[in-house]
Amino acid sequence: MNNLLELKDISKIYGSVKALQNIDLTVKQGEWLAIMGPSGSGKSTMMNIIGCMDKPSNGSVILDGINISKENARSLTNIRRDKIGLIFQQFHLVNYLTALENVMVSQYYHSMPDEKEALLALQRVGLGDRAKHLPSQLSGGEQQRVCIARALINYPMLILADEPTGNLDEANEGIVLDILKQLHKEGSTIIVVTHDPEVADEAQRTVVLEHGRISKIIQNGEALQ
Repeated sequence: MNNLLELKDISKIYGSVKALQNIDLTVKQGEWLAIMGPSGSGKSTMMNIIGCMDKPSNGSVILDGINISKENARSLTNIRRDKIGLIFQQFHLVNYLTALENVMVSQYYHSMPDEKEALLALQRVGLGDRAKHLPSQLSGGEQQRVCIARALINYPMLILADEPTGNLDEANEGIVLDILKQLHKEGSTIIVVTHDPEVADEAQRTVVLEHGRISKIIQNGEALQ
């Protein structure tokens, strides 16, 4: 499999704080990677850099052959729109739009809204019958599934999920994990930032961060470093 993402000697410094230090990481196309670590370990910073929402202080990030660490803000927005599907812990749904309309917003910024296609995306996550409901009329698990449908609607090459089960009960966590497992089975590349060992266990490889550095890589239950 080809490398979809490469982080080469990545550091991120905020004033005197070294959020990331000398990170080297490669993610292959079709791989499911988990990123774990305690609060302050650099997980969110790494996610923001991979997701084109921030740039490293040093090093390079290659996504699908593009050195995104050299791109300007406008270009990063376009790359994020075209290549990455973001799933947020806090959902970030527009509260006055229906589930269907929230999915179509993502289409609008990418190409052209297509109601039938957006409805199919909701049906794929088991929410076809909730398409006309507002976020306030949906459970937390249902809102997260709308977020997943929105992330998938433009067929991204990378799905980047930030604590996708962090606000969910056990039943809804299982539903979301089943969706992610199906997406991976279909060939999606997935990176999940999580505190939950059960979520990380579903990944093929887990990167553990401590104090901005990779402290351990776990594959098939065994530590590689």
